[in-house]
Amino acid sequence: MGVRHSLFGLTAIVVVCGGAVAYSERHSTHATLDVDAPVALADQPVHVRVSGVRAREAVTVASLAADAQGRRWRGEATFTADGHGVVDLDRSAPVSGTYGGADGMGLFWSMRPPTGDPDEAWFSPGYPDAAAAFEVRLTVTVAGQEIGARTLTRQWTATGVTHRTLTPGVDGAAGVLFLPPPGAVRRPGVLLLGGSEGGVGRKYDAALLASRGYPALALGYFGVPGLPETLRDIPLEYFATAARLLHAQPGADPGAVVVNGYSRGSEAALLLAESYPELVRGAILYAPNDTVWSSFPGGGNAWTIGGVPVPRTTIPVTHVAGRVLAIAGGKDRVWPSDAQARRIMQNLDDAHVTAHQALVYPNAGHGVGSFPYLAAGTSLTSPGTVARSMGGTREADAAARSDSWPKVLAFLAA
Repeated sequence: MGVRHSLFGLTAIVVVCGGAVAYSERHSTHATLDVDAPVALADQPVHVRVSGVRAREAVTVASLAADAQGRRWRGEATFTADGHGVVDLDRSAPVSGTYGGADGMGLFWSMRPPTGDPDEAWFSPGYPDAAAAFEVRLTVTVAGQEIGARTLTRQWTATGVTHRTLTPGVDGAAGVLFLPPPGAVRRPGVLLLGGSEGGVGRKYDAALLASRGYPALALGYFGVPGLPETLRDIPLEYFATAARLLHAQPGADPGAVVVNGYSRGSEAALLLAESYPELVRGAILYAPNDTVWSSFPGGGNAWTIGGVPVPRTTIPVTHVAGRVLAIAGGKDRVWPSDAQARRIMQNLDDAHVTAHQALVYPNAGHGVGSFPYLAAGTSLTSPGTVARSMGGTREADAAARSDSWPKVLAFLAA
């Protein structure tokens, strides 16, 4: 149900054609903001509708949220209300704002930081192992006056989801393990691997997947205490240890582990599916690579198996036993992930691996994944260097995530 807010004490007077009329006779002084899911998982779309304003009135709807550093990000769109005094964000295209075109979640993914280039900024409200949710405040403004507001809660973890930090010394792996509520239907465990940024990434993904019933491990494999400092000579056996740990969780389906790798992590994911077909029964590859690259920084080998460097050649797929889903952007400027995704599909065809699919989004960049609705940039800036474009646009990347995420969930459900 909507929440009605009224603006009291409004005494502004304007003169029109020599006569004084109250401000309230010219502009709306209250609006109703209806939201179908004021408390929802962060990857769930919400449907927002403004009503109670004057027909054909200019109405600005804004979103505000604080990141982990306390900076207040903002999205904004100005609409013309319809003949009934309604603005439906799913159907109404803004006349101006931080996004264009009818998009019910545009105010979320298009938020911008208070300073700096939004293409070089990522909205991070705090990791889910520290904060289970964050808030987004929606406001309605007419003629510079706020006439309605609503606060939404965006959850990373559903009720009953738990997490545990893993360390190499105790667990043989570094990361954060998220588990569904006890008693949930047993589903495949998902092993999540980041790319050349190192550390323990993909925590948001892991929390959301656990909230949807999948035991999920956000795994670090370098740049973490107790592990190599750089992406160099990483043993595939380390990933297998993490997969077995995930496989052994009480809520995990004992017959399946899915590995989900992003960028350089896609190499490890595909190599793991090829080298351990009895353990890995599915692979999801974001901005994938079909070839083994050198270490990062360069000059050495990225991966080993049995103590021997993995050759820098096309990644074989002849032993892959599960389904494969590759997701790529046609404007990827880090590497040609669209062509690489298609080559992976061809290699799987040649190896008679029947269940595989590539989703290529022509205008998206390297930021093509993963879950939707969180504001994200399109450039990376390393300390002491200039920004490096990952290709695509914020709009195209957001559209790719919105379209592909339900397909990823369907892939896991199948």
